[in-house]
Amino acid sequence: MSRFSRGTSWAAALLLLTLPASAGTWNIDTSHSSVQFAVRHMMVSTVRGEFTKVTGTVELDESDLSKSRIEATIDATTVDTREPKRDAHLKSPDFFDVANNPTIAFKSKSVAKAGAGFKVTGDLTLRGVTKEVVLDVDPLSDQIKDPGGNLRTGTTARTKINRKDFGVSWNRALDAGGVVVSDEVTITIDVELIQRKQQ
Repeated sequence: MSRFSRGTSWAAALLLLTLPASAGTWNIDTSHSSVQFAVRHMMVSTVRGEFTKVTGTVELDESDLSKSRIEATIDATTVDTREPKRDAHLKSPDFFDVANNPTIAFKSKSVAKAGAGFKVTGDLTLRGVTKEVVLDVDPLSDQIKDPGGNLRTGTTARTKINRKDFGVSWNRALDAGGVVVSDEVTITIDVELIQRKQQ
């Protein structure tokens, strides 16, 4: 192979790697995705936890991003803060009430370009209460092809909610002022996507 041909091949490969994610349906890879949350505890520290199972799809339309759609379902029973007693409390009716509300769902209503990333507006359903939230989403990573031949990409999204808006209102007042758990919750979503192969 000539030096020119080798150079052309490398240039083509680099171009393919830097192209944005292709249009079509992408599945959330549950094994490499998670939803983290952070909340202030007793006004002095931040407690962090995560839901370890999230599933869903992204319908990507690059020609018109506003037509793209995102749906995701979080298994609320997988909440993990590395403290079994706290996790049990979070699963109780005081918080997520997983016996009656085992899942948390998100369904997009609009997708818009925002700088290098995106603004995704959608409905979040938690404990049977649905409220609109806005996700700040990073640009999609470059595509890679895994050993099985699947195209993969990923991104990170962030938002903040007031847990009381969703009926998660348990708290206790501190003698010195303030409360045990803050109302504001910061949410970070890390997702890895696999392009669904056409049948």
